[in-house]
Amino acid sequence: MQESKQLVQENNQDSNQPVNQPMKENKMGTMDVKKLIITMSLPIMISMLVQALYNVVDSIFVAQIGENALTAVSLAFPLQNMMIAVSTGTGVGINAMLSRALGEKKFDRSDAAANNGVFLAFCSALVFVLIGIFGTDPFIHTQTNAKEIVRLGDSYLSIVCCFCFGLFFQVTFERLLQATGRTMLSMISQLCGALINIILDPIMIFGLLGCPKMGVAGAAYATVIGQTIAAIIALILNVKLNKELHFSLSCVLHPELKVIGRIYAVGIPSILMMSIGSVMTYLMNRILLGFSTTAAAVFGVYFKLQSFFFMPVFGMNNGLIPILAYNLGAQKKKRIDEALRFAIFLAFCIMAVGTLTFELVPGLLLKLFNASDDMTTIGTAALRIIAIHFPLAAVGIALGSVFQAFSRSIYSLMVSLGRQLVILIPVAWLLSLTGEVTNVWWSFPIAEVVSLALTLTFFRKIYREDVATIE
Repeated sequence: MQESKQLVQENNQDSNQPVNQPMKENKMGTMDVKKLIITMSLPIMISMLVQALYNVVDSIFVAQIGENALTAVSLAFPLQNMMIAVSTGTGVGINAMLSRALGEKKFDRSDAAANNGVFLAFCSALVFVLIGIFGTDPFIHTQTNAKEIVRLGDSYLSIVCCFCFGLFFQVTFERLLQATGRTMLSMISQLCGALINIILDPIMIFGLLGCPKMGVAGAAYATVIGQTIAAIIALILNVKLNKELHFSLSCVLHPELKVIGRIYAVGIPSILMMSIGSVMTYLMNRILLGFSTTAAAVFGVYFKLQSFFFMPVFGMNNGLIPILAYNLGAQKKKRIDEALRFAIFLAFCIMAVGTLTFELVPGLLLKLFNASDDMTTIGTAALRIIAIHFPLAAVGIALGSVFQAFSRSIYSLMVSLGRQLVILIPVAWLLSLTGEVTNVWWSFPIAEVVSLALTLTFFRKIYREDVATIE
């Protein structure tokens, strides 16, 4: 018998809800699917677009300090991204467990997922505080020995690690809002954090309005202040307005190993999947630094710019996952099919715009970062070559939402591992042996072709097992 059917039968048998108590159907099981995806995804997409804007604006300000400052922040990115991977991946596990529990009317499980998720956020943040105290300088040194870049990178990274509680609680509380369909509230939290970031960046970097001039450290402080305020707002919105969840300090302080195991069954593959991106970025930096620090800075700029298009697609994905999970729990095949078709179309359109933008005006985009002539030459070729794979990535991301929604995140891990480490890095290294940095960028389209083939293979398998059998 299929895993999904076993879960539904099990929950129907041991449900603590009274049989004669009427249950109000969540909108994820009744609203028109296209309208539902737009309703749930658009606020997340907007908030993530603003987050992408913050990332770009942050780097634009840092670039005004100098290319070394921009390179330092780029070299700090892998470890910074690791924090995002742990917080977001854990959030995926919380989200999947919580959404399915709501779909199956298992409300005690949804509350357990929320309270244990808060506990995990605290523990995860504590680990990175220790890394911020002891590990940032050695980390930057493994990539370069340039004294100024090491000094700036260590300064930036130690601050964002030591004050990372805001990041972990922000992601957790926003995921809880998204899991219950309150994506508008999640958007409010994230927008506030990002806008505070954007406002504080020039003030703290350049010493405006009486604030001391802190340079790269100012960018880091602006980041953690914005994250902390966003976390506080998200907590208030959950407590006051998220009526489907019930928080308890005693539950948070007394975690349940069984619930944590269920969260991490989905969350750990997601964490590993996103952590692979950190490893890839680190290794790619090592390859590019063999050419010049400018090449590494270009790679950092690319990551900031591509977020304008990838972040909205990931935002759509975040809205799609609870819809798919809920309707799997409710055994509604038609709604699952319709949601997937519309999501693929929407993601493809967004990424096609990204490809056109990178192909038509790469020089203009690079000038935003105070690019030198050398950086413009390297960057123009990089943006045009890498952008070829954007539409393929769109299809892969949309189909990959099934892996997370149906608690099969191991397949997401396998796809990510194949694309970023098994294919991308070896191909990039081999192409670097030609002595031409331009050739390295072709590793991205090559890796995406392999990734899409893997995604399609796994998607067909899961669809046959979990969806095609629904009557």
